[in-house]
Amino acid sequence: MPQRLLDRQLKRKLLETHARMLLSGELLSLQRLDECYSLFRVRFGPDALRQLDGELLLERMHTHGKDSLVYWLEFKNDEEFPAMFGSIAGGSAHKFGIFRKRDTGVWVTGSPQRPKELSVAEAVGVARRHRDELVAGSEILADLPSPATDEEYFNLQKELNGAAPSVCDLAWGHKYFSLLFPNKLDDYHAVEHQRFHLVKLLLRPPEGEGRYLTSGIYVRLAQELEWPMNHLTTVLNRVHGRPYRTWRIGTDLGKANSNSIWPMMRDNQCVAIGWPNVGDLSQFESNQESRSRIAELLARNYDLTPSVAGRKAREILNFVAVMKEGEPVLAASGERILGVGRILGPYGFDPQSHEGAPHQRSVEWTSTEEFRLPTSEGLRTTVHSLRKSFDNLLDVERRLLDGPMPMTPPTQGASRPGRIVRLDGISGQIQSILKRKGQVILYGPPGTGKTYWARLAGLDMAAIGAFGQRFDQLDAGDKAKVVGDQDRPGLFRMCTFHPAYGYEDFIEGYRPDVSRDGDLTFNLTAGIFKRMCSDAEREDELQFYLLIDEINRGDIPRIFGELLTLLEQDKRDRAVELPVSRERFSVPKNVHILGTMNTADRSIALLDTALRRRFGFLELMPNPTLLGDTVVESSIPLGGWLAALNDRIREHIGRDARNLQVGHSYLMKGGQPITGFGEFVRVLAEDIVPLLEEYCYEDYATLSRILGGALVDESRQRIRHELFEPGRRDELLEAVLEPSPDLGTLQEMVAQTQEDDEEPEDEGTDDGANG
Repeated sequence: MPQRLLDRQLKRKLLETHARMLLSGELLSLQRLDECYSLFRVRFGPDALRQLDGELLLERMHTHGKDSLVYWLEFKNDEEFPAMFGSIAGGSAHKFGIFRKRDTGVWVTGSPQRPKELSVAEAVGVARRHRDELVAGSEILADLPSPATDEEYFNLQKELNGAAPSVCDLAWGHKYFSLLFPNKLDDYHAVEHQRFHLVKLLLRPPEGEGRYLTSGIYVRLAQELEWPMNHLTTVLNRVHGRPYRTWRIGTDLGKANSNSIWPMMRDNQCVAIGWPNVGDLSQFESNQESRSRIAELLARNYDLTPSVAGRKAREILNFVAVMKEGEPVLAASGERILGVGRILGPYGFDPQSHEGAPHQRSVEWTSTEEFRLPTSEGLRTTVHSLRKSFDNLLDVERRLLDGPMPMTPPTQGASRPGRIVRLDGISGQIQSILKRKGQVILYGPPGTGKTYWARLAGLDMAAIGAFGQRFDQLDAGDKAKVVGDQDRPGLFRMCTFHPAYGYEDFIEGYRPDVSRDGDLTFNLTAGIFKRMCSDAEREDELQFYLLIDEINRGDIPRIFGELLTLLEQDKRDRAVELPVSRERFSVPKNVHILGTMNTADRSIALLDTALRRRFGFLELMPNPTLLGDTVVESSIPLGGWLAALNDRIREHIGRDARNLQVGHSYLMKGGQPITGFGEFVRVLAEDIVPLLEEYCYEDYATLSRILGGALVDESRQRIRHELFEPGRRDELLEAVLEPSPDLGTLQEMVAQTQEDDEEPEDEGTDDGANG
């Protein structure tokens, strides 16, 4: 029995993702893959290239016209040959070894730093060498056994290095060979990607240099899963994302401060570094200019030599601008690893840090069990990217599998976490935009969770600013201070714009009032935003948040008035005179606005230009993956059904259909997917069908193509509402599934995945299978 390569938990995740991607049409069918490979071989395979010579060969291989080899490898993306076979984008045209300048028509070789112009005859000579090497490499690959051992792939690398030295270890050469031999080579064309995905699968990449050494492992993985290679790499891209770094952060601040900052990092869910005298580094980006400026700050404030300052500046800039959210991070003291987690949020500066480590990033700790890496590295650095040993990276990935630790309250004496807690995911994106702009608008189709995320982020940020904890961690009394009560408004407030909403509701104006004597009077009254600004001025140590729901339904320029000037970050605290009360008014820096906007009602492009410049924007689109593997009535996979529905909306509604999709929130309740058939029927009948009727107003032909002919009576121009009655369950199921007959197979595929995963090992074998 062949040795299993995949951990059971990881294999189940891959199989379930594969099933969903097949259903949504994100994977090419086996027939379509064969058609693409055959087409490429006919046009550019060894037999085709052998028949070409001279300038015709040069043109067919290296011009950037749509019939050339290099165009097909880098840019071709259409119905004939979709861009589904691994990217080689990026860099300059020099990566192909030769190219023709568009402005002069001269052929060029060399590097961007040292280009060399060629005559046509010289360029033809380069093309001939490339052709001969591609042909020779193809013959070597044709002779490679299938399946082949790792040793045979090692020998393949050596043979290709000898027979095709100019092309085999270039990305475009690897892609060429992978398209001709998709069952023998993976279609990752960068070594970084090949090794990253193996480590994520807890598989050790082979030692050595070259793009062909890992292919044997990928071939065996595809065989174990019974997938074509292209499906394997596409699914791995979806599950793992892009390659990332793993970081080691020191917890000892040095001889001048022998105290470990690990307790603070652990309790406050963050990583931190020292160097407080350089100040807030939020404005720095990952470039040489920023590194030089940080080095100057270090040299000036800490009396460091230029070489030491430059080295430490690189570490600090990695912490500030290079480390990415989601990347693994280790808290370390010498050889001892004290914690493993993932970075959750962007860089932040805490001037109140009592530990001397104000540069901080929030972290979700997976483990605080002490251990040592298999190989020592980064011992003399504060911020270090692990790169010395695959064993170290594999050890970290295994420890991340268990998921995050449960949150624990800070220990006595820990620094105030309210100044450092940063949110993750969508809330983290909102938090980051607010820090930069002061106000944000969440926009997208209906049902994508705009109000949910704006409220969640606003409550959490207000709670963190006041109490150092997220809102759901507070007790009832502290929650009341955040949301307010009948006696006092809270730090988080909310209003909804509509056509009748005006300046007097938001800023100030005369409002009708009835006295005790029954007389009607008009009194000058402050609006919700002016009241919040007044409260924020009195309590400037707290953060205030106003959620404006449906912001685009109001006459925004009229409602905002002077705010169009005062909202900008550099104009906060600048006062203007209000036209009604004649009072001086300004917007404090601790006031933040979150808006939501339904793009089915109005495109973001139609917003006032001045308003768009002052707000940051975050688009929320339908995300069927949030519905997980939920299946209603053992027949309707919610995620697949929603994805297929939105595919038909985009296909048939036409202009602006992207903004008219149906959001996943319609199929969720309390943050979880609905599971009952009755709930699904109510959502379909009362929410989704009326919404689509509005989109397709009196166009029942289009509505029928979206919902299916079994649910829409096109000839009588009506919805078959009788199918929603309790006694028509089976008919309704058939009608719902009719536009996407493949939906019913998803649950069978997932069930088969679980059965295969639970198959017992054959007794008497000793094949090293994972348990």
